[in-house]
Amino acid sequence: QVQLVESGGGLVRPGGSLRLSCAASGSIFSIDVMGWYRQAPGKQRELVATITRYGSANYTDAVKGRFTISTDTAWRFVYLQMNSLKPEDTAVYICKARYGNINRFDSWGQGTQVTVSS
Repeated sequence: QVQLVESGGGLVRPGGSLRLSCAASGSIFSIDVMGWYRQAPGKQRELVATITRYGSANYTDAVKGRFTISTDTAWRFVYLQMNSLKPEDTAVYICKARYGNINRFDSWGQGTQVTVSS
């Protein structure tokens, strides 16, 4: 089992920055991909960014050049540094981990609210 807890959300003005954190516990050794998703009211959940154990990162076009995903070396945490925030970034941000040995599973956090408003 892998458990995920997000933190770092809040209210920020357009153009501001926030850093989200996701803390993993349990079978951390078997995690090979972590990512951030977001869901705004009335919208579909969308992938924001992913990162692998080998350091490969991928971003949705809407956040390229503004957001950066990273982990600590022990794979205990995944972070999302969000710069130049826009009102359209407002959403619940959710952490996900893919884990397992022969079989692969997904674990999801509870989400943290990010609101970008003047």
